[in-house]
Amino acid sequence: MSGFSDAYAAAERAMAIPPVAERGHTNQNPADLGFWSVVAEDFRTHGRNPFEQGFWAVFVHRFGNWRMDQPKIVRAPATALYWTLFKLVEMFAGISLWYTVKLGRRVRIWHHSGIVISARAIGDDVQIRQNTTMGVRNTRRLHEIPIIGARVDIGAGACIFGAVVVGDDARVGANSVVTQDVPPGAAAIGNPAVVRLGRGSPSASPGAPA
Repeated sequence: MSGFSDAYAAAERAMAIPPVAERGHTNQNPADLGFWSVVAEDFRTHGRNPFEQGFWAVFVHRFGNWRMDQPKIVRAPATALYWTLFKLVEMFAGISLWYTVKLGRRVRIWHHSGIVISARAIGDDVQIRQNTTMGVRNTRRLHEIPIIGARVDIGAGACIFGAVVVGDDARVGANSVVTQDVPPGAAAIGNPAVVRLGRGSPSASPGAPA
């Protein structure tokens, strides 16, 4: 158990997220596909376009996780190559996607520039756009980072901070600032974000801060 909210702990269990102390020490690529199979799927997800900078950010992320399963004689040079590629993606694509994020399948980064992704986990079929930021709410709580469910659509300029859960099928509007949980199927819109429940969302008070 993480010691966070019940929703956060439930999301950790549902997504089989490793404990905070184990972040960055294991290969968190999808277990049901080999490395090149998941890379091929990522390539298809990005329209089979080698010029999609989001694809290269995801590729470097997958490589950073793949190396964790390799023997030390391979892992050492692979680590040096990973950090070189990571910095190149930051410099030329403006995307920081840390390998410590447990990244699901078919995650699409639609645009480049101004994207910082530091999350515990991101589910399958998530859509991310430019100038999106995910991470800590303040530097005194570096272990408190978001969990993003499956099929979430995140608008341009959105910010998601702290130990929050964005539930499956939720939407985060452009330029919205989310600092509390967003229920499955709901939309979070505005700064600070306000939750608008969709059909089938869990019961909550419309207009409550997200």
